[in-house]
Amino acid sequence: MENTVQEAISAPVSPAGQFLSNSVLSLSVIAVLETEVPIDDSQTVSLLKNVFLPINPRFSSIMVTNEDGEQRWKRVEVRPEDHVTIPVFAAGMSPEFYDKCLDDYLSEIATEHLPQSRPMWEIHLIKYPTSNAAGNVIFKLHHSLGDGFSLMGALLSCLKRADDPSLPLTLPSLQSHTNKDGKNFSMRRFFSTVYNTASDFSSSIMKSCLIEDDKTPIRSGHQGVEFLPAGIETMTFSLDHIKQIKSKLGVTLNDVISGTIFLGTRLYMETLSPGSGNAHSTSLVLLNTRMFVGYKSIEEMVGPKADSPWGNHFAFLNIPVPKLRDAAGAENPLRFVFKARQIIRRKRMSSFSVYLTAKYLQLVSKFRGAKGASKYIHGTLKNTSMGITSVMGPIEKMALSNHPVKGLYFVVTGAPQSLMVGVISYAGKLRVALLVEKDFIDPRKLRSHIEDAFDMIFKAACSRRTSPPAN
Repeated sequence: MENTVQEAISAPVSPAGQFLSNSVLSLSVIAVLETEVPIDDSQTVSLLKNVFLPINPRFSSIMVTNEDGEQRWKRVEVRPEDHVTIPVFAAGMSPEFYDKCLDDYLSEIATEHLPQSRPMWEIHLIKYPTSNAAGNVIFKLHHSLGDGFSLMGALLSCLKRADDPSLPLTLPSLQSHTNKDGKNFSMRRFFSTVYNTASDFSSSIMKSCLIEDDKTPIRSGHQGVEFLPAGIETMTFSLDHIKQIKSKLGVTLNDVISGTIFLGTRLYMETLSPGSGNAHSTSLVLLNTRMFVGYKSIEEMVGPKADSPWGNHFAFLNIPVPKLRDAAGAENPLRFVFKARQIIRRKRMSSFSVYLTAKYLQLVSKFRGAKGASKYIHGTLKNTSMGITSVMGPIEKMALSNHPVKGLYFVVTGAPQSLMVGVISYAGKLRVALLVEKDFIDPRKLRSHIEDAFDMIFKAACSRRTSPPAN
């Protein structure tokens, strides 16, 4: 028992945690819960103390460096009230006025660094009605605390089903990404996999230091873009409509939303700068490297032999954004879905570059330290045009301390990119959030083009009579 307590007090920081928290690269996650009722903050401190902090020792720890130069988590005394901010705006104004206040506030905290002198998380309560909600609860957590899988598990531990708190929240079923054609393995496939792995791995290395995307309406190339003012815009899609497209085309939900984002982004680029719809642009798609079929309980994730352990277990897929001319653009919007499927499927199923890159980062860290690995990740982010990360949310509506959650969205901040996209499903809806470089990308215009792209894909898919064979 004493050893367990000692480990909790001073556990080593994982390599990935060190990569994401230093002077070279520091990423955070901002998650926003939109409530259906006005926020009552009387239970905030007790909820944090009795529910949130016990989830994981990291929420009560700071990073320290011991005598051997090793970074470890050190348990400290936490005053929950020090982590809670309740901003004050002008009273009695319109929801549209508070929309602007919320936008400005999110922009401000998106570029602020979390203080390292205390556990790296904070909560902001917006107790003013906006156009979308009666109140907003904003969580900001440093990415070194865990990835989307871990942090979603933590979030679910704090919330209950709105219709019946005694019942557990359920999530969409997952299919593991395994190769169903394994029995038909051939030498040709073997050499194809070897070639794809070598090609993808070498291009990933070059992307981090030598090759960069074209400067376009979604990539300014500004030095220190991660420190510049940012804006956040969101949009909502019906999961039922996405599933209709999926069924008609014989693709996955991820293929549909990726194709939609790619097409909408290209249309936006072409509108602002004719010809840029065919520029060299790459998207980094965040891939969870755990082999899992659903979220685990907190107890299962923090156990010593956990199958899906707490922490950061992810890698990036370099996905070339299909060009308007190659995918036929507005003339055949479905080509963007099929093109996205083809590229992502090949990189996931016929290449081991993701795992080689993870091993490469470990080697870099071993010989050049965590900052060396951070420079590799920072270079890859800086030289690409956009990042996309997605998380599954509950099927049922949730409630946070008797506050029904109307909607939620998230973004990753601190990346040296002009455009980051966060995607999350919740209660029959898919919410897409855009974090953009302010005064460079027009977030409302970009949102409009992505929404138009979805409408184009939906109409084209519904007009098809049969599904094409799966690639």
